[in-house]
Amino acid sequence: MIWVWILLAPLLGGLVYGGERVLRARMQRRQGPPFLQPFYDMFKLMDKRSLIVHAPHALLAVGHFFLLWVSVAAIFLGWNLLYIIFLHLFAQVVLILAGYSVRSVYSHLGANRELLALVAYEPILILVSVGFYLVSGSFEIGRILEGEGYLAQMPLLFAALLIIVPIKVKKSPFDVTEAHQEIVGGVEIEYSGVFYEFLYMARFLEYLFIYSFIFLFGGISYGVGAVLVAATFLLVNLVDNATARVRTGDMVKIVYGVAMSLAVINIVGILR
Repeated sequence: MIWVWILLAPLLGGLVYGGERVLRARMQRRQGPPFLQPFYDMFKLMDKRSLIVHAPHALLAVGHFFLLWVSVAAIFLGWNLLYIIFLHLFAQVVLILAGYSVRSVYSHLGANRELLALVAYEPILILVSVGFYLVSGSFEIGRILEGEGYLAQMPLLFAALLIIVPIKVKKSPFDVTEAHQEIVGGVEIEYSGVFYEFLYMARFLEYLFIYSFIFLFGGISYGVGAVLVAATFLLVNLVDNATARVRTGDMVKIVYGVAMSLAVINIVGILR
């Protein structure tokens, strides 16, 4: 059964993305797209002509998608959290290399920002994993989910994780890697047709990846985990609708100054 969920992971992520677009439209008091709009977009992209800059550039987009899919599959299978984070890191490095592999200035700017975002959020993910290890005694997701819940013991780590969620799902105030008004989509700018579709579906998998970390804080109580995910989903979209984008440097300062401090304080508290 678990392999069915793994195979359907991109579709599940698409449903989350579609639900988010509907929710944002309601928050902004507009009609907005239908719930299944992400899938309509996928079919539309399949019909478009694919213009390839060069073969490695196209293959890097495909590689990014499949590496993210493997990362999400590893979560579903209950693998070691550190291995999963490093797999995800590899997927992001492939995307960054794709941005640098073409001559477009916008693509290079997008790759630069993706790299800075990676440097900002990746240490937080590792510190959250360390927190789970200190409390549960294991990096294995199966063991972590056997715990009684982690919010009471890791409140500051949870807050640190909340801060980086908008970076992963490209929402204000940390949507600097997308920033259509400034860099016209960044690393995605030179992609079209089916190859752009791979990047589009990769976004769906990013939602599953980061919200899985939120879910783990519920421990053995899947209901608590689901409530935490739903509350975080709502909060992220409320903040997205109420804040403006910060500069890239400010994003890094906020993550290192606030999220990193909260995470380290929480870990020291657990050790004591």
